[in-house]
Amino acid sequence: MDSGRRGRGRGGRGRRVNRGGEDRDVRLSKSMSYALRHGANQMGLHMGSDGFLFVEDLLSHPQFHSYSLEDVERVVATNDKQRFKLRPHPEDGRLQIQACQGHSIQVKDLELKPVLAGSPDCPSEAIHGSYLRNWSSIQQQGLSRMKRTHIHLAPGLPGEDGVVSGMRKDCDLAVYIDVPKALADGIEFFWSENGVLLTAGDSEGKLLPKYFSRALRLKPTRSILPLQ
Repeated sequence: MDSGRRGRGRGGRGRRVNRGGEDRDVRLSKSMSYALRHGANQMGLHMGSDGFLFVEDLLSHPQFHSYSLEDVERVVATNDKQRFKLRPHPEDGRLQIQACQGHSIQVKDLELKPVLAGSPDCPSEAIHGSYLRNWSSIQQQGLSRMKRTHIHLAPGLPGEDGVVSGMRKDCDLAVYIDVPKALADGIEFFWSENGVLLTAGDSEGKLLPKYFSRALRLKPTRSILPLQ
């Protein structure tokens, strides 16, 4: 069997592009994100309270039957936002996988580091990336976690030193949050393992406009937007 054929099927090593032009690894990443963040229960996958599930259980699901362990390991290693974490189970060594953040499923034991006011890792500002079409609503109502467990914030803009994740690269709006001010009002913030700042917001799941320090239009050119 030649190398071109060997890259197909369950044990395939090659990256393939489907008819719609989407990279096979991108499809796997999106499918894993959905399963690990939102759909495990509906898919019949048993997820622990820490958000980990066994890779062998994931791969045995019909949605993942065409992928191999090697495919999963490659996607985890090459994901530019470091969305996933692999680990051996502490008792039996079986490989497990977890999404680092972005859950709508309640994950009680997700490894998050609390941000304390005045601590070295407490940023003066954090950025929520969105789109200009949403600015009017954000100005009036603030940011909402919606169906997710957290609002995602980045320590800087995409491409800046040390900024891995926290906002999409195509965002054209950056809303800056005064983190110390929100902390002083009792709003909790946490660092995820891949460097995303997370907050559940207030009792209604929001970060109100009073915590906005500034807002920027990012595209086509950067400009300051007025705050109300």
